[in-house]
Amino acid sequence: AAQGVQQPYEISNVTGLEEAKGINLEYTAYPNPVTDLLTLKIVEQSEIPMIIGKNYDSENLSYQLFDINGKLLENKKLAGNKTTIIMEALVPATYFLKITNNQKQLITFKIIKN
Repeated sequence: AAQGVQQPYEISNVTGLEEAKGINLEYTAYPNPVTDLLTLKIVEQSEIPMIIGKNYDSENLSYQLFDINGKLLENKKLAGNKTTIIMEALVPATYFLKITNNQKQLITFKIIKN
């Protein structure tokens, strides 16, 4: 656990969801700002539970971590609906975490590394 006060940080959707229609997921990346470990949590928010079934393929969800210049630092599949991303080796800066489903961009988080 890191010392200090954890402040809530508003995460804005940097990109549109035009390509990802029909996918209704809740995304959370915490703590933000991060020091060592970032947790990414994805939960399906189905308005009609189990009638239509899953509206996304969880095996095709992945994340890409980019630096502020757009350089790809990490590209991995998600490990279930809760994934831990190790960021302790990265320098303090601003990063972008992009979540995709079958190459369709779902959301991009702005992550601050202290």
